[in-house]
Amino acid sequence: MKFSICNELFEGWKIEDIFRTVAEIGYDGVEIAPFTLAESVAEISEARRKEIVQAAESSGVEIVGLHWLLASPKGLYLNHPNEAIRRRTRDYLDSCIRFCGDLGGRVLVFGSPKQRNVHPGLAYEQAWEYARETFAHCADTAKESGVYLCIEALGRRETDFINTLTDALRMVRAVNRPHFRAMIDTKAISDDGRPLPEIIREGGEMIMHVHANEPDGRGPGTGDLDFRAVADALRGIGYDGYVSVEVFDFKPDPVTIARDSLACLRAAFS
Repeated sequence: MKFSICNELFEGWKIEDIFRTVAEIGYDGVEIAPFTLAESVAEISEARRKEIVQAAESSGVEIVGLHWLLASPKGLYLNHPNEAIRRRTRDYLDSCIRFCGDLGGRVLVFGSPKQRNVHPGLAYEQAWEYARETFAHCADTAKESGVYLCIEALGRRETDFINTLTDALRMVRAVNRPHFRAMIDTKAISDDGRPLPEIIREGGEMIMHVHANEPDGRGPGTGDLDFRAVADALRGIGYDGYVSVEVFDFKPDPVTIARDSLACLRAAFS
């Protein structure tokens, strides 16, 4: 199993410094939140994209992919009743997909809870159909770019749209594109109420990526989540992708969190 870490934990750091630091700690890869690089990926020039790729290669880490896709720019919304807003959101996702391909990444995680809530006044199934249309279009773009767009189930405290892996798998089947898959976030699926190994087995081969964190949003090993059981379940479904640390509490500091999280995961997967 390979381990990566999400870059937004390193607030204010240059991406080159993040690559070097996580490589020294022992990570295999870095997962990037686009908003940490620019307001819009359209602002990141071809030359700068090449610099980012070269910096990762020089440090000996892979760029795993992207997440937090719609955190910026403002005004994006997956299932907005206004067609122009939906089209702008779709077009920006296309831009993120191509950016991921340019960086050599493999996965894009679609979380973005605030930009996917069922819009007020819209029926759930209509929001579902708007989302399905966007995901189907973007999955075709992902295929062209050689990457995978992955839907993330998020807990009910974060959003009212696609809250369980069962919901996510329903969307994967509705989109019916080989480059649209599901992913697992251990914090998010803890809201499901079922044992995590059971949920992982339900996902099976549809799981393309994994985020590792505690139910309270801190790093692996700071709480009671049984990551050894998670590791066993992932092995059981033949998962061989990245397990990526994503935290929402940045205390005490990024280096300590990165080191302790990796130690926990290495022990769990050993």
